[in-house]
Amino acid sequence: MDKKNGEKLNYTVEEDVNFGSVKIADDVVAMIASVAAKEVEGVVGCAGNVGNDILSKVGIDNKTKGVKVDIKDKDVRVDIAITVDYAYNIPTVSSKVQNKVKQAIENMTGLTVTDVNVRIAGVNVNAR
Repeated sequence: MDKKNGEKLNYTVEEDVNFGSVKIADDVVAMIASVAAKEVEGVVGCAGNVGNDILSKVGIDNKTKGVKVDIKDKDVRVDIAITVDYAYNIPTVSSKVQNKVKQAIENMTGLTVTDVNVRIAGVNVNAR
């Protein structure tokens, strides 16, 4: 794990003395989790904090809003806040999000996901 630019963290995934190393920023892992969660039927989107909501209103979209990742060695813990569409079963949607996020991160990065904690931040009741 290397600190870069004060806050950004990079994780060395693979090192080869002949070719160099592959490093993945923590924001990349968070983005993978966000995209994977949004692919689950019943998920409206990831929910951020008030600051992220204000930024999205003025056209600045934070792709990692509502997602926090903690990476130690090659183990990843994900905390994700989502908004679920009305009439969907929340435990079922949450379970699908956990599986989809775990699978996406492990397939794309080679890291091991130990936890995917889902927080339901809202329910979308707007008519379609």
